[in-house]
Order: sequence, then C-alpha cells, then structure tokens
Amino acid sequence: MLKSDVSQEYFKHLEFVRDRPYIHRTFKTKFRIGDKYMKLIIPMAGRGTRVRPHSHTIPKPLLPVAGTMIIERLVETFIRTLDRKIEEIVYILGPDFGQDIKDQLTAMSDRHNAKAVFRVQFPALGTAHAVACTNEDLEGEVIVAFADTLFDSKEKFNLDGADSVIWLKRVEDPSRFGVAVHEGETITSFVEKPKEFISDLAIIGVYYFKDGEELKRQVNRVMEEDLKGPGGEYFLTEALDNMINEGKIFKIATVDQWLDCGTLTAWLETTGEIIAKENPEFDTSRFPGCTIHTPVFIAEGVSIQNSTIGPNVSIETGTSIKNSKIENTIIRDNAHLEDVETSGSTIGAHTALKNVKGKVDVGDHSSLEIS
Repeated sequence: MLKSDVSQEYFKHLEFVRDRPYIHRTFKTKFRIGDKYMKLIIPMAGRGTRVRPHSHTIPKPLLPVAGTMIIERLVETFIRTLDRKIEEIVYILGPDFGQDIKDQLTAMSDRHNAKAVFRVQFPALGTAHAVACTNEDLEGEVIVAFADTLFDSKEKFNLDGADSVIWLKRVEDPSRFGVAVHEGETITSFVEKPKEFISDLAIIGVYYFKDGEELKRQVNRVMEEDLKGPGGEYFLTEALDNMINEGKIFKIATVDQWLDCGTLTAWLETTGEIIAKENPEFDTSRFPGCTIHTPVFIAEGVSIQNSTIGPNVSIETGTSIKNSKIENTIIRDNAHLEDVETSGSTIGAHTALKNVKGKVDVGDHSSLEIS
C-alpha cells in the first residue's frame, strides 16, 4: 500500500478507545511520504504447553531471549530486512490474555512506531482460522508471522513482483517439515512432510501477501467449505494451495538462520546461539571474585558473588546469585539463587532456589530449597 498523499491530520496524535481494537494511546509516526507500508499479523493465541511451566504466567512470545522478548526480536528482524515500513501490528490473542499483556505489546509497538491492534481467537481452530479472526484488518499488503519462530538474513527482501512471498530455509531432513516445491524463484506447490525428496526448502511460518482482501477471501473460503486438515483444524496452506491453483504468483525468500523457541530445549538452544552471536565478549571485571565463561548475557542490575557462570547463560535484570555454578541456563528477572549447581535449566522470574543441584525447570514466583 503506497501512501503518496499523506495529510497533515495523519501526523497528529491519534486516540483510540480502550477495549476496542486499539489500545488507548498516543501514536507518533516517523514515516515519510513515498514510503511503502504494510501490516504485520502475529497469531499468538496458543497455550504454549511445550514451554510450561513458564507459559502458565506469560505467553510464550513474551519470554526473553538474551534480554529481548521473542516477539520483539521477530519485529526487529522485519524492520531490518523488509523493504516496507510496518505501520500496524495485529496481535491475535487468546481469550484470557489480560490488559498487562496488551500493555506490554502496545509499548513494544510504540518503540517501533507501529500501531497495536488486538483480536481474539477462540476457540483455536487452526492457522487459517487465526488469520480469519483479523478479517476487518485484511487490506493492503500484509505479512503473517507465527510468533515462536526467529530468523535472520543478511539481505533485505524485495517483495515486488509477487502476489505472495514465502520465507523458507534449506534443511537437511525435509521429511520433518512442510516444504515448498519450486521452479527457480517461483513456488509451484506445497507438500507437508514429504516421504520422498521433493524439496529441501522448509516453510518457516512467515508469509507475505500483496492483497489482504484476497487473503481474506481465501481463508474464509477454507472455513465456509469446511476444508479441515489433520486434527480437524483449518490450515493456512489450504488457502495458499488454492491461490496457486488460481494462478497467483508465489516467490521464495530464503533465510540464513531459522531458530525455534517452541519448546524448553529449543528456547535454551536458541538463547545460546543468539548469545554467542551478539555477546561473544564480556567484561568479566563487572563481577570480581567470579569466573565468567563466555558467551553469556548478563543484564544490568544483576548481582553475582563467588560464582562460576557460563558458558551459554542468560541472566535477566534484578537477579542475584551467590556461591553457585551455572551453565547453559536461562534465569529470568528478579530470581535469587544461592548454592546452586545447574546446567540446562530454565528458571522463572521472582524465583528463589537454594541448595539445588541438577537440572530444573521452575516457573515464576516459585521457591525451591533442598535441605
């Protein structure tokens, strides 16, 4: 959607009513006349069962990876790699996501000069159903991105000349993924978990559509015709297949890195990879009397005494650690650890651990002491 005629009213403060689609707030734009604009749609209504106990108190996309929420890392990647400006982010939430979650997402959108819109998916009937929950937002150019996937690319993506662009990653074992069959840069079909080799380009869960109205027509058709897939759900790939059959042009966009945060193990591994990429060096003088094995991420406001930390450890702000040995572990904010030896653990916010040895996954506001 090219906005070539932007009135002065566009730059005034915009007010929206709480509990309507928009959170009540002031929106300041930095966009310029001549920029191309688009909406980012992020389905995140899932329960996050594979990252429990942490998802009992916080939606999975809001979990941190080395100091930044998963979902914010996703948005930052789009800002860095797209040739369009994101003017609006549509969050598809579960029915029990409270105002505090909306406030965090609104603040994040503000940081990136985008308007926050909230829709609800209930019940959760699949990926096509999730997109259909944003019917009133589907216009102009849109990207649909599922919130537990992180990716990176050295190059910007050119979205011109296609009805749709699908983000893909070459994988060693295509039988584990949905893949895109292609001729050159053009996608000809999609195959779910092929038993025989047909393509090594796995679909990572990011989709661009030139025409949101066309996407709306296609996802609503899937449900109106009751085109259910495995598990009785409505899948976005059904809509994509029909678009290809109708002659729409689908292009590939290959990424350099694809990181999963969908399980506790994946969250740990992804955090370790990002720490190694972003924080290869660390000022060990911050914590005299301690041994720090890089790479690590240690936020400001962390206290560490007489401990060995790292490698691959992420510690969020407000946490204190005494007489402990920690490696390959995520520790969220305001946790307190004393006499702890652990590796491969995930430790929630406002958690107290004492005399704990071994691997643990502990949720927020927990207390664990081994006597």
